[in-house]
Amino acid sequence: MSRTTVSRTLLATSVLTVTALLATACGGSGSTTAATSSGGGKNLHVYAWAGEIPDTVIKGFEKETGIKVTVDTFDSNETMTAKLSTGASGYDLVEPSQYTVQQLIGQQLIQPLDHAKIEGLDNLAAKFRDPSYDKGNKYSVPWIWGTTGFAYNDTCIKSATSWKTLFDSAHKGKLYMLDNMLAAYIAGLQVTGHRATSTDKGEIAEATAALEKQKKILAGYNSTNYPQLLSSGQACAAEAWSGTAMAKVVQSNKNVHYVIPSEGGSIWTDGLAVPKGAKNVTSAYAFINYLLRPEVAAQATDDGSSASANQAAREHIKDKAALDNPAIYAPDAAIAKADFLLDPGTAMQYFQQGWTKVKAS
Repeated sequence: MSRTTVSRTLLATSVLTVTALLATACGGSGSTTAATSSGGGKNLHVYAWAGEIPDTVIKGFEKETGIKVTVDTFDSNETMTAKLSTGASGYDLVEPSQYTVQQLIGQQLIQPLDHAKIEGLDNLAAKFRDPSYDKGNKYSVPWIWGTTGFAYNDTCIKSATSWKTLFDSAHKGKLYMLDNMLAAYIAGLQVTGHRATSTDKGEIAEATAALEKQKKILAGYNSTNYPQLLSSGQACAAEAWSGTAMAKVVQSNKNVHYVIPSEGGSIWTDGLAVPKGAKNVTSAYAFINYLLRPEVAAQATDDGSSASANQAAREHIKDKAALDNPAIYAPDAAIAKADFLLDPGTAMQYFQQGWTKVKAS
């Protein structure tokens, strides 16, 4: 899915015989062969965010392997988790966001990956190898990534680098925040001097107070057409997710700029995981291996306007301008302080209580 159109929200082993897997050399472009034994089959059922696995990738995999891929899409991590919770989802691969990987592990809805069957993990960028939410990539392989920051139109704000821009009454009535609880709290926590990953009750209360005060100067909460509002000048600044719509506006309108705030912002990633009870496990590993090829991973950017978690893919990207578009590939220096937003666990209640207060203020 594109984070520009749908809000991201937080909210179970059969070991199947594998007789042949195939092998793509790390960084190479060898062939991917599917087994036809019990655990292999010639089918693959994927449950993913809409638009995040380009059709060109699916068609290329089908042509090479003869495996028929069926892709169903979801609009939130909650929807995907609910489907897996039924215990008979029928999916062989799912695409959870980072904090949802934590939740699926806790609920035993996904199975550990067999790294002996995976080729190309070394192609991943360093920040996606051994990530905080899934140490050692035990359960998931990152596919694409992005950031939470903000964008501004320089016809009304000449320059901006801090979350404070979205809390400045000088721009009253022309500021927007994402209509998403935890996204809003990234700004609320960081602007008050705390980490976006905080689960401290007192720090969350401080962020709540800041967001309550901010609401009085907002034009509204918007997770859908804020890139267009920025482009037209109706919005001076807006909290934003990187991704397709934001990237297109930044590319087409020289007055609109996407930035990672100096306080840190956050990083999100969507990866591939194998559900418990998956039937076409061999096909699932074959697809993971295919996606880990640099030239295939590059298609996430060229055909999907998404940043690939595959570092080796960068030299294969045809649209070189995408590499310099911060709404796709945020500069390494800009994300040095950015956190992966994690599952807050029992602290979720503090966020929910606080968000109720913010919305009612």
